[in-house]
Amino acid sequence: MEKAKVAFLLDKNNKWILSRLKKTKYKNIISAKIFWDLKKINNYDIVFIINYTKIITKKNLKKNQFNLVVHGSNLPKGKGFAPLQWQVLENKKKITFSMINIDEKVDNGDVVLKDELILNGLELYEELRDLQANKIFQMINYVINMFPNIRQNKQKGKSTFYRKRTILDSEIDINKSIKSQFNKLRVVNNEQWPAFFYYKKKKFVIKIFKDE
Repeated sequence: MEKAKVAFLLDKNNKWILSRLKKTKYKNIISAKIFWDLKKINNYDIVFIINYTKIITKKNLKKNQFNLVVHGSNLPKGKGFAPLQWQVLENKKKITFSMINIDEKVDNGDVVLKDELILNGLELYEELRDLQANKIFQMINYVINMFPNIRQNKQKGKSTFYRKRTILDSEIDINKSIKSQFNKLRVVNNEQWPAFFYYKKKKFVIKIFKDE
């Protein structure tokens, strides 16, 4: 088993996963370093790109052996934005995560690994984030232990795409039941994009928590 030189590329706008990354330990590596700028990453065996939203050019991809992304859908289905949240809204409880060796196209590239996350249907935003992070790092550890024997397979099937979610997607319809909109409440962020509704031209905000 050969040890890998590993880099992690993160986006400063998506720091939710940083604390989780720092707590994770890896056995089969020479070194691991966190970067915020892809241009500074050169000659690494594996670059794990986590919630990075900027365009990555072919020139930068060629600087390293593998450029791996974990996407929260069964690619090529569910390309695009917030796949986990969209699938929760679709009332799915079995979510397939795909790790791919990316190219210049959005969520494109050969599949390195797929794994499943099972939900109970009651998880709220922070719990979903924790489960997502745990699954990402499980897959990362697995692939590090595979190195250098990382196999790749072409994506098969028709591509589908999720659009980018906005604050407006957190609006609740007061004429519908809470039960029918519970999945919408599960994916709202209480601080950044809380649920809300309008009544008599006045906006009201809803924050949801579990009573433990």
